[in-house]
Amino acid sequence: MTTLMFILGIVVFVIGLAFSIAWHELGHFSTAKMFGIRVPQFMVGFGPTIWSRRKGETEYGVKAIPLGGYIRMIGMIPPGDDGRIESRSTSPWRGMIEDAREASFEELQPGDEQRLFYTRKPWKRVIVMFAGPFMNLILAVVIFVGVMMSFGAKTQTTTVSKVSDCVISASENRTKCKDGDKEAPAKAAGLQPGDKIVAFDGAPVTDWSALQADIRDNPGKKIVLTVERDGKQVDITPTLIKNDVAQTDGQGGYVEDKFVSAGWLGFTPAVDIVPLSFGQSVDRMGDMMENGVQSLISLPAKIPALWDATFGDGERAADSPMGVVGAARVGGEIFTMDIPATQQLASFLILLAGFNLSLFLFNMLPLLPLDGGHIAGALWESVRRNTAKVLRRPDPGPFDVAKLMPVAYVVAGVFICFTLLVLIADLVNPVRIS
Repeated sequence: MTTLMFILGIVVFVIGLAFSIAWHELGHFSTAKMFGIRVPQFMVGFGPTIWSRRKGETEYGVKAIPLGGYIRMIGMIPPGDDGRIESRSTSPWRGMIEDAREASFEELQPGDEQRLFYTRKPWKRVIVMFAGPFMNLILAVVIFVGVMMSFGAKTQTTTVSKVSDCVISASENRTKCKDGDKEAPAKAAGLQPGDKIVAFDGAPVTDWSALQADIRDNPGKKIVLTVERDGKQVDITPTLIKNDVAQTDGQGGYVEDKFVSAGWLGFTPAVDIVPLSFGQSVDRMGDMMENGVQSLISLPAKIPALWDATFGDGERAADSPMGVVGAARVGGEIFTMDIPATQQLASFLILLAGFNLSLFLFNMLPLLPLDGGHIAGALWESVRRNTAKVLRRPDPGPFDVAKLMPVAYVVAGVFICFTLLVLIADLVNPVRIS
């Protein structure tokens, strides 16, 4: 049964992946059609075609390898300086440029002269290329916010999970009491595990962050805590003390090895799955995006550890780069976890949301052949043309993206090597969540 659920999780992830890819390409496709660009192909996947159907002027299909997708737009690269679409050169670098230019005009038909991608104004090309990643961002936000508001998220609550026996500074690397340690204020006042704190000095509290701030802001003060215990409300009167506590990061977490002197009571809050408000969900989504950007920036620095985990005896870090195979394995693991089905579904949807956010961030890198590279080319063309107009110089014409194809091949080669490394790592030393 566990194996069956693991396989089911992988299959469901592949379906979600295929939908995410098709959703991405739909953004490119719909805006291209809106601006009158001819699109002869809309494909999900790479490699051999396993199904296709032509409707109107576009062939829609699914290919065997679900690792991406594409739409083919006519004339993505302008003709050369001589106005020719095809020419030949013995230079390998020049050959790359000419091959890319030729491929851009495949399936050119009479009447397409006014339906070429490069003939559209730069702002229209930016919209077409941005629409794909933007669709992934929309999907990520909708899924994430929907899960946070319906299923909820692990959240520290005002319910007491554990009461400390004694006063221990957070800067001390110990958890057990020693002779001479003072009794914790919470224990001395009679706070018990299971108590739900509902008021602080008469002011109602429903949020752990607010309660934590109240405690930290009042060192040395004798306060009245109102708690729910066995269906009744009970008042206790602890005196807060000043102690070294972990510094918060402002996002519900703590800064490692950073401490501040603040008020301290001496209990651990319970963690529960709590539905969030729309505002709280959006804040969490913002944190997710910020973490995604930081992960993308730190990606090169993680490659040595990834190599060691793949071909050496290093451990695979929990935040190690993970590819489609690794994400599919995580999807399988989620379906085998001993948690309620609703939590399985919520965890899986969060995985899919994270994958779509990664697609958005990765595709926005200003490098060819990524969407961000084409956006950068269109923006640069706009700058050149507007500058020439202001200076009353001749129009420099479309920016020839084909001249960057040698660089694009290098970038693609680096991406392929990195993808293969991650693939091998996901197979021999995968990231596990259980």
